[in-house]
Amino acid sequence: MGKYVIGIDFGSDSARAVVVNAEDGAVLASSVKNYTRWSRGLYCDPGLNQWRQHPKDYLEALEFIIRDSLSKCDPKVASGVVGIGFDTTGSTPCFTDAEGTPLSLLPEFEDNPDAMFILWKDHTSVREAAEINTACSCSDVDYSKYVGGIYDCEWYWAKALHALRHSPQVAARAEAFVECCEWLPAVLTGVRSAGAIVRSRCAKGHKAMWNAEWGGYPPREFFAGIDPLLAKIRDSLPDGTLTADRPVGTLCPQWAEKLGLSTSVVVSEGALDCHVGAVGAGIREKTLVRVIGTSTCDMIVAPYGEVGDKCVPGICGQVDGSIIPGMIGFEAGQSSFGDVYAMFCKLMEWPLRNLSGLEGEALEKACSRILPALTAEAQKLPAGGDGMVSTDWINGRRSPYVNPSVKGTVSGLTLSATAPKLFRSLVEATAFGSKAIADKYVAEGLEIDEVIGIGGIALKNPFVMQTMADVMGKTIKVCNTDQACALGAAMFAATAAGLYSKVEDAVEAMNSGFAGEYLPDAERGAVYAGLYEKYTALGRLTEDALYAE
Repeated sequence: MGKYVIGIDFGSDSARAVVVNAEDGAVLASSVKNYTRWSRGLYCDPGLNQWRQHPKDYLEALEFIIRDSLSKCDPKVASGVVGIGFDTTGSTPCFTDAEGTPLSLLPEFEDNPDAMFILWKDHTSVREAAEINTACSCSDVDYSKYVGGIYDCEWYWAKALHALRHSPQVAARAEAFVECCEWLPAVLTGVRSAGAIVRSRCAKGHKAMWNAEWGGYPPREFFAGIDPLLAKIRDSLPDGTLTADRPVGTLCPQWAEKLGLSTSVVVSEGALDCHVGAVGAGIREKTLVRVIGTSTCDMIVAPYGEVGDKCVPGICGQVDGSIIPGMIGFEAGQSSFGDVYAMFCKLMEWPLRNLSGLEGEALEKACSRILPALTAEAQKLPAGGDGMVSTDWINGRRSPYVNPSVKGTVSGLTLSATAPKLFRSLVEATAFGSKAIADKYVAEGLEIDEVIGIGGIALKNPFVMQTMADVMGKTIKVCNTDQACALGAAMFAATAAGLYSKVEDAVEAMNSGFAGEYLPDAERGAVYAGLYEKYTALGRLTEDALYAE
């Protein structure tokens, strides 16, 4: 009998599982489930940039996708499963009680958004992030230096402080603040104490300022100086963290019975989705992996000797072992990518939804034709169109140099503007944002020999990918799976279960290869070089004149 592993990927809108042959990486079956409450828009307020997810959505999805994917396999496969690995979005943390139970699973907090998981893209804590940055700048030690020098409102400590201040009831009951990628492995292994939940090196290094240089997290006094509310959370954290190739335990009897699996199944430590996806895509030294979805995450790994004591400013962190254990992992990204296109499509949907008289299936079918039609028309236009230039900061800017307060801008509008022209400008803007990140890495001495794209957009939208290749001036390979994150989780599970001595060996054996590649066009690239200068100038104007803090 073969040995199998299950990789589980918790994304922004849904969760997915893949059952994988641990010997060759063949995917035997997969399953996807949308989050029930999230899909109804519950507990979220777009006007406030509040995005919350209920743990019940995660638990229901977890059970369904594992059972459903196994039901599609030969019945003997379940008895051959030896490991389960996790990735989730992040920073997506939640307050728990002393037993490690998310507060929103308790009756008195079941409808309190501050007691739920605070999704990565929640921007309610801009003020709190600014306070943390002020504290870092005044401290003898700059605790933000390994997270790019600017602490983001999307991250752990800022979210904790905002929710604790906003909801005194939560503050009074909270005993710990755990990332989703830490909580889910704890659920499967039957952890019954918040203090026993193993903390993720990936999540804590990139989002919570954990670093070996200062012995773990910044000291209690640092957080108490910002607000005493944070001191309690700091006290709850164990100093140690674990990389994703390490086991946290085995399936507890309750979940083994639920899933139809053995209690000997090893559960590996969780990590953030994009970092795990980079492993699933086959990241190696001098490779830039771009996880391209609603937002992007841009990752590079480098050996210790090459990095030395270098700190790269303006990115989302550099962490020992966050991607490949034994190497330094670097992360940057765009706060919105696919979300830029989704925003524009929603604008275009307004007449259909409000004036057309269409309803139900007919309405949804009409709306679903908008993006393909825009893409088809936009790609007929010449590079740069008639001089329209946009920024990609529809949801603020993550990299280079985080600034959640900036907004998107469009320049060059004339009476000849059309929806396809504007859409093309937005596609070009997301490509310019991609180039800005790659250029930042190179400027800091990190070489890029190849670029790999993963995610739905990479596989399904040739126009976007070709534009990106032309703008960046680099060949972009596309990973041959739309489940690179889940596959990466499976690779970590196989390593944690002892089937491979290191995750690089699992990558070599289990990778999916490439579906194709996009070669840069020199003629279009020359046009984009000029437009990129206008993009950077528009960005400076946007930030300095329109949204200066």
